[in-house]
Amino acid sequence: MKAADLREKTPDQLREELAALKKEAFNLRFRAATGQNENTARMRDVRRDVARVNTILNQKAAAAAQEA
Repeated sequence: MKAADLREKTPDQLREELAALKKEAFNLRFRAATGQNENTARMRDVRRDVARVNTILNQKAAAAAQEA
């Protein structure tokens, strides 16, 4: 997931994306605990994607507050 792609989305779309990523992170943690995880690198990618979405959301909120 690229940050440039995320910047094009609206805050509502970003929140939906964040919810989906957090759900996926939960599922990956559950699979890791039960030993069913095939792709352990995906956990790292999802965690970083969550951070990326949160950063973009915070940047958009700061820009909106500065305009007002």
